[in-house]
Amino acid sequence: MIRILSSSLVLIAALLAGCGTTVVNPVTGQAERTVMDEATELAEGKKAHAEVLKEYGVYPNARLQAYVNEIGQKLAKQSHRAHIPWTFTVLDSPEINAFALPGGYIYITRGILAHMESEADMAGVIGHEIGHVTARHGAQRATRQQQAGFGVLAATLLGAVLESQAGISGGTEMFGQVAQGVAAGYVAKYSREQELQADALGAEYLARSRYDPRNMIDVIRVLKLQEAFAIDEARASGKALPERDNWLSSHPSNDQRLLSIGQNAAKYSGSYASDGGQRFFQMIEGLRFGESPEQGLTRDHNFYHAGLGFAMTAPVGWRIQNAADALTIVHPQGDAALRVLPVPPNAGNSHADIIRNTLKPKEGKLTRGQINGFTATHFVGIRPDDRGQPQALQATLVTGPKQHTYLMFHLAADPAARQRAQAGLLAAEKSFRALSDTDQQAARPWALALAPFPRGGFAELARRSVVSEKRLQLLNGTFGRSDPPLGQMVKLVVAP
Repeated sequence: MIRILSSSLVLIAALLAGCGTTVVNPVTGQAERTVMDEATELAEGKKAHAEVLKEYGVYPNARLQAYVNEIGQKLAKQSHRAHIPWTFTVLDSPEINAFALPGGYIYITRGILAHMESEADMAGVIGHEIGHVTARHGAQRATRQQQAGFGVLAATLLGAVLESQAGISGGTEMFGQVAQGVAAGYVAKYSREQELQADALGAEYLARSRYDPRNMIDVIRVLKLQEAFAIDEARASGKALPERDNWLSSHPSNDQRLLSIGQNAAKYSGSYASDGGQRFFQMIEGLRFGESPEQGLTRDHNFYHAGLGFAMTAPVGWRIQNAADALTIVHPQGDAALRVLPVPPNAGNSHADIIRNTLKPKEGKLTRGQINGFTATHFVGIRPDDRGQPQALQATLVTGPKQHTYLMFHLAADPAARQRAQAGLLAAEKSFRALSDTDQQAARPWALALAPFPRGGFAELARRSVVSEKRLQLLNGTFGRSDPPLGQMVKLVVAP
């Protein structure tokens, strides 16, 4: 999930309020009306770049960053906009994602790197994102949405998509921007034509850089394997099957992209260099896998945050959603949740002050107590919503390790959902605790390791790994397919 980037967007909104100008698209050679000429595109991309780094964080591995930048710069030199400055960054995120900002800012997550098999695969991802920039897709999208609201327009420009917290209401409106994010999601992705054009440009840039453009097929197959794995996991757990090819209605299906990329790749012929698989594996050995300790770690039904010193446990069947701004423990039906947010230091000198200043209740009752030795205050009451109508409110404040205070909202779609979830909400709340020695052991971060494929196959590797056999197959691109040859280097996940 790409989170909406909050600061500096007023500048972007102000920019887009202008009348626009005419530029020549460097890819098509055609004139187009835009709200972003090249100078403005570069300037605003630079401002937004700082927000991306703040939101995600840069993966702290100088060697890997230099490697990705080297490949990115090589591809950019072969692009239609080789003259602009390009910046390539590996983000400290487990998401399987890559995206671009206008002005030559390209981001690739460590999550997607873990699922690549070669340097050429990685180049395919980067080349696609370069294509979005060279064809000025971000500027085109911003121009089309010029009349949209600030939140939608800013998110469109940055390519930010916030998934809907469907069915959950209450405290989300007070602390999040869910409505803004949902609206942004419908306009934030590129059109079908833009995605397919970026694929075609990526293939062209790969061929110019002596990478086989057919490696872009491998990238789309990674996405298809993710779909297949998600379906398999849903069936195994008895959950509803995820919608296939559901990357917003405007996004071309992976099957369509495979066909298009195959057709584009067939246009090129020549002598291509090695796919760089060996060098790529050397670079990603030891790569952090999954969530990072700085972001908090989810292990089965437990959440651990070593930096803040606390842990929580979700009831059986509930799921944990860990985001930069909040921890949410969600009911199996998705219509209720416990949302945990840090309280700013200046919110008040006591729990009563914090509730009064932050929640602004109209009426209610405070009940003081403790949760696993930490001072806690439970509040049940009424507050006015954005329309001035009374809104039921239930929340608990707890001051935990290192004197950090957290606000735990009981969220529900309606009174019936709240009643069904009440026992689980209270159980999740009461699980708040200081990290024990056992918790700290479980909270060790995971990393990629390499090993030759053994005779015992992935079942043998799973005994040496912290993830399942199927997850290892997905990680190595063999889920639902044949095993790799004996002795071939493959990836596994360990807790060093």
